[in-house]
Amino acid sequence: MRSFAANTRTFLLALVLGISVWVSAVTSADPDEIRIYPNPVLLEIIGKAPSLIITTDIPSNVEVTLRAPSSVWELLNAQDKSVQATLDLSGLEAGEHEVPIQFRVLERPYQIVLANPETINVKLEPVGTRTLTVEKSLSGIPAIGYQAGEATIAPTEVVISGPESLVNQATQARVLVNLDGVRENQEQLNAVQILDENNLVIRGLTVTPETVQVNVPISQQGGFRDVAVKVVVTGQQAPGYRVENISVFPPVVTVFASDPDLVNALPGVVETQPLDLQDAEEDITTRLALNLPENVTLVGAQTVQVTVGISPIQTSLTLLNQEINVIGLTEGLAVQIFPQTVDVIISGPLPTLDALTLQDVIVTVDITGLGLGTHQLIPVVDVLLGNVDVEFYLRGTNLVVLSISGRPTITPFPAP
Repeated sequence: MRSFAANTRTFLLALVLGISVWVSAVTSADPDEIRIYPNPVLLEIIGKAPSLIITTDIPSNVEVTLRAPSSVWELLNAQDKSVQATLDLSGLEAGEHEVPIQFRVLERPYQIVLANPETINVKLEPVGTRTLTVEKSLSGIPAIGYQAGEATIAPTEVVISGPESLVNQATQARVLVNLDGVRENQEQLNAVQILDENNLVIRGLTVTPETVQVNVPISQQGGFRDVAVKVVVTGQQAPGYRVENISVFPPVVTVFASDPDLVNALPGVVETQPLDLQDAEEDITTRLALNLPENVTLVGAQTVQVTVGISPIQTSLTLLNQEINVIGLTEGLAVQIFPQTVDVIISGPLPTLDALTLQDVIVTVDITGLGLGTHQLIPVVDVLLGNVDVEFYLRGTNLVVLSISGRPTITPFPAP
C-alpha cells in the first residue's frame, strides 16, 4: 500500500513536471506580448430607451491594451474590427449611471490588461417636445426711397425636441431678417433660433424644420425713382490711342422730386456733365455731377465716379534690309557676312513705333573668340525704345567668314 502511494506521488510529480515543460516549450515558441490594439475600437451604444436621451459626452473610441500570444496578435492585426466595445444601457432610467464598457475579442486566448476608459458616466434625461410660434426680428433699413411691407413666414410654427431640461428653458423661436440697403422684394430661407427667457440662444435642441421661408415686399416711395447713369464724353484722345472702356459707379442712382410726375417723366437715364478726353494718353478717373431737370434732386452723394480706360493702339512694323553690325573681331582678321542685312518685324504701341528711327534698331553678330573659317551665326536684334517687342526677323541664320586681313576671301556661295 505504501508502495502504491509512493508510486502515485511520483507519477503526479512527473505529470506536473511534464506539463510545465510543455507549457514552457509552447510559451517560448509563441510568447505572450502586451500591446495596445492599433485599430480604432468604436464604442457602440445599445439598449437605450427611446423615451430617454443622453446628455453627457460619450467618447466615440476606446483604447484597449491586451496580453496575447504572438500568433493571436497576427490574427488581431489582420482584421479591422477584431476588438469590439459596447455600452449597454438596457434597463436604465433617467438619472446618472456609471456604466462599464463590455469588450469582445474575436481571437483567443487573450487577457484585457487595460481599457481607457473602463467605465462611462452616463446621464439620461427624458425627451421633451414642444411647439413654438416663429417670430420675426427685422434689422436694417431699406435703401433711401424704399420701404418694407409686412413680412410673412412659412411655416409659422416649429417643433423643438431634446433633453427635457433644455426644452423647458425655451421661450421663443426667432428668425432674423436683414433689410439693410435692399431695393427689391426679399425671399429668404433663414435658420430658426431657439431662445431662453434672457434672449440667449439655446444649443443642443432639434428644430423641425430648421429653416423657414421669409418674404418681405419692398416698394419705392412716391417721388423717388431709380435711373441709370450715362457718361457723356467730348474731345478726341491723342493720336495712336484708343478708349478701352468707360465705367461709372454707381451705375444706377436714386432721384427725388416732391412732384412724382417729374421723376416719372424721366426717360430712365440721366447724363453726366461732359468729360473732356482731348489728347488723353492715359486712364482718367474723376467725379462728375449729373444733369438733372429743375426740381429733381439726387439722393445721397451728388457726384458719380467715372473711369475711362485709355491705351495705345498696338501695331507692328517691318524694317527692311537692316544692316548687321559685327562685334568682337580679333585684330588681324577680316570678316564678311552673307547676307549683309536682315528684315526685322517689331510690334508695340503705335505712338512709339511712329517715333522710331532706323538708329533705334540695332542688329549685331558677336564673333568674339572665333577663329579662321566659316561660321553660322544668328544675329541679335536690340530695340532702344521701351515697350517694343521683336516678333520675327527674316534670314535668321547668317554665314560669317573670317580670314586673315589683306588676303582675298572666297565667297561660300554665288553672289545673288
